[in-house]
Amino acid sequence: MHIIANILIGLVAIEHVYILWLEMFAWTTQGRKTFKSLPPDLFEKTKSLAANQGLYNGFLAAGLFWSLLIQNEAWHVYVASFFLGCVIVAGTFGALTAQRSIFFVQALPAIVALVATLLA
Repeated sequence: MHIIANILIGLVAIEHVYILWLEMFAWTTQGRKTFKSLPPDLFEKTKSLAANQGLYNGFLAAGLFWSLLIQNEAWHVYVASFFLGCVIVAGTFGALTAQRSIFFVQALPAIVALVATLLA
């Protein structure tokens, strides 16, 4: 179960690296294709705001990758739980304020990874 939990943590981390890329470097191109509910003229105007959000997603990914490097099992669980909890809160908030699908794309995978981590 420990290996499965670590794989799930890694997948959530990789997802947030993708979100970092999307929001920081591809907001006006791939961002338009991903967030079809937003008006097309909004992307150029919000480029710096999206980049800021992308940076925060990078911090989440860094914390999750860091948790995978921690040898002490208790601290591994503490750090992974903290960053997965942050993803869950961010994904839930995004679902409530921006787009419902964010819950299923961000929060739900983090919930599954957190449950697996706590059960491992």
